[in-house]
Amino acid sequence: MTAREHLTFWRLLLAVAITVAIVMALLPTPPMVPASDKTQHMAAFGVLTVLSALAYPMARLYRIGERLSFLGAMIEVAQSIPALHRDCDILDWVADTSMIVAVLVVIALVRSRRAVAP
Repeated sequence: MTAREHLTFWRLLLAVAITVAIVMALLPTPPMVPASDKTQHMAAFGVLTVLSALAYPMARLYRIGERLSFLGAMIEVAQSIPALHRDCDILDWVADTSMIVAVLVVIALVRSRRAVAP
């Protein structure tokens, strides 16, 4: 697989993951998952963060973070639409953003280790 095909694969996977996350977040009655709401948010945004870093390896990590955090905020705003019968919760966005930051810190550490390795 060429480098270009590799990036295309990760970008396609990221697009699918973002689509699934948005659809699940906006379904009036999402499927029951055996995990707390905050755990679901953190898992989703942890995966989205890793996929974003793989799909856009040259992107600045803070840009990935701000865009994913914005996505989390927009999901919460959309959940405030009465017809969806969902709840807008600022703490969900805090959970999203906390996981995004945590994963980006780990990615930054791994990248810095690789740059120093002989």
